Amino acid sequence: MCLALILLSLSSPVLAQPGEQQRDGVAAWRALQEGRILSIKEIERRVIPTMRDAQYIGFDFEMPSAVYTLKFLRDGTVIWVDVDGRSGQVIGRTGK
Repeated sequence: MCLALILLSLSSPVLAQPGEQQRDGVAAWRALQEGRILSIKEIERRVIPTMRDAQYIGFDFEMPSAVYTLKFLRDGTVIWVDVDGRSGQVIGRTGK
């Protein structure tokens, strides 16, 4: 799981230099290991059941803000749910 988090952070379409992306991946891994952020499994456990009738597509993770963005599809519309990785609280939602 940690490797997936690092790879995800390295592959995100951020306009950053490769060194910055790598540092973000390492920072995310450390934050997870130190218990400063929740794992994606815990975030999914909390959020997916609230998105009835929507197909879960996947997630992005943003450091240093520690925000997970979970993506869902419902009736041809993409819905993004932003979740604070520290608390697990939903902090934003776009789509219907």
